[in-house]
Amino acid sequence: MGCPRQYNAAADLVDQNVEAGYGGKVAFADPQRTLTYGQLQTATCRMANLLQGLNIKPETRVAVLMLDTVDFPVVFWGAIRAGIVPVCLNTLLTTAQYEYMLSDSRAQALFVSAPLLAMVEPVLDSLKFLKHVVVVDGEAGDHVDLRQLLEAADAECETAETCADETAFWLYSSGSTGDPKGVRHVHSSPRFVADHYGKGILGIRHEDICFSAAKLFFAYGLGAGMAVPMSVGATTILLPDRPTPQSVLGVLHRHQPTIFFGVPTLYAAMLADTACCPDNSSAALRLCISAGEALPADVGKIWKQRMGVDILDGIGSTEMLHVFLSNRPDDIRYGTSGKAFDGYELRLVDEDGRECGTDEIGELLVCGGSAADGYWNQRSKSRTTFEGIWTRTGDKYVRDADGYYHYCGRTDDMFKVSGRWVSPFEVEQALVSHPKVLEAAVVAKEDDEGLIKPKAFVVLNDDAEEEGLYEPLKLHVKSSVGAWKYPRWIDFVGELPKTATGKIQRYKLRDGVA
Repeated sequence: MGCPRQYNAAADLVDQNVEAGYGGKVAFADPQRTLTYGQLQTATCRMANLLQGLNIKPETRVAVLMLDTVDFPVVFWGAIRAGIVPVCLNTLLTTAQYEYMLSDSRAQALFVSAPLLAMVEPVLDSLKFLKHVVVVDGEAGDHVDLRQLLEAADAECETAETCADETAFWLYSSGSTGDPKGVRHVHSSPRFVADHYGKGILGIRHEDICFSAAKLFFAYGLGAGMAVPMSVGATTILLPDRPTPQSVLGVLHRHQPTIFFGVPTLYAAMLADTACCPDNSSAALRLCISAGEALPADVGKIWKQRMGVDILDGIGSTEMLHVFLSNRPDDIRYGTSGKAFDGYELRLVDEDGRECGTDEIGELLVCGGSAADGYWNQRSKSRTTFEGIWTRTGDKYVRDADGYYHYCGRTDDMFKVSGRWVSPFEVEQALVSHPKVLEAAVVAKEDDEGLIKPKAFVVLNDDAEEEGLYEPLKLHVKSSVGAWKYPRWIDFVGELPKTATGKIQRYKLRDGVA
């Protein structure tokens, strides 16, 4: 494994499948269209020529604000084929956030799905670096249409002679605290993820059909929906719409995927839906994956009981591109993120940088070949996150005597009660294990004496009533995880604030802005 110095990720993950005889096999399918590997190769060549025709030079950026349709891989891999850097943008943000990222990245072209155009239209004229706006799959209005440009472009091209270590694409961090950061990934990173996680952990194979509810703009979704399946010529099913329990079950039932990639909040929501049962899912399903944030143990166990398939929980990050710590199909311990696997080294360090021992809480550091090349124009933050070969994750963990890693919370979310650490995630797991609780978030709050105590925000199941639940929930937590950890206050809420990728924004609850 490993890439030669002269290496282009598109030539590897697109062209090699055609050379292997998979040109006629479906690479991507959305609700309207399918795209074979042969068609993908031709379309990415046209895309590379299209960009050159727009006078976009190698190493410059183009923004990709697109829904998950077969056009996404065409634009993404076509830019990479040309040595141009696609910058993937979250499709669920505000106009002001798009203005910031388009300006920050200095994108010279924007490829935008027609339904998203209205969100960026008000700021387009103010972006001094932006030269072209290309509309995808819909009315282009005053702009140009992707399909027309592709049809007019030459179907043959020379793939750019790029280096394995040069920037291939950007992803923006979720920006849960402050402005989002442009995370620069190199050409060799998708192959590294595919070889070590896709093959090493999932055993991905050519016959697999993959479906990721996590979107392609998201690091987890990019690996699950493109890098991992494309590495072996597998098929990916795309869902452009929001992944609700109903829409996800519809895809599972219609397309019968073998591997499903979800996030904890989605699994919990699906289990709360009475329609979630094996008859309405995929009979071919062999693996379910969870990442994005830690999976509560009860969610995994109930899913296995009801659906008959285990969930492999793991942890990854935008900075590391994909999962770097995971359970395995033959080694699952619910309530943990699993163990380290080949390709990645892990360390736990305390607040003074000393190595933590067994059962000691520390920040997780990771070393591996998919690490980003740093943040764009954020030197100070790059230096505090990327320390030589090590990347700071900002996650607190405990490693038990068997080598399993137990998630405690984000570094900024941890707090002490009576001098002892409290993991918000541990208290949240205890709360959601109650049959009437759907979701929970726990933050630190000062009491009348200025002492820090846990406060919980709880979303109940549809058929549950708040009345009479306050004391039983406190007792439930006390008996589950410890008397000092129970929430002194419980607010029952309709929903929790989350990022577009499903992570709970605890800082909004702490600051009272939810």
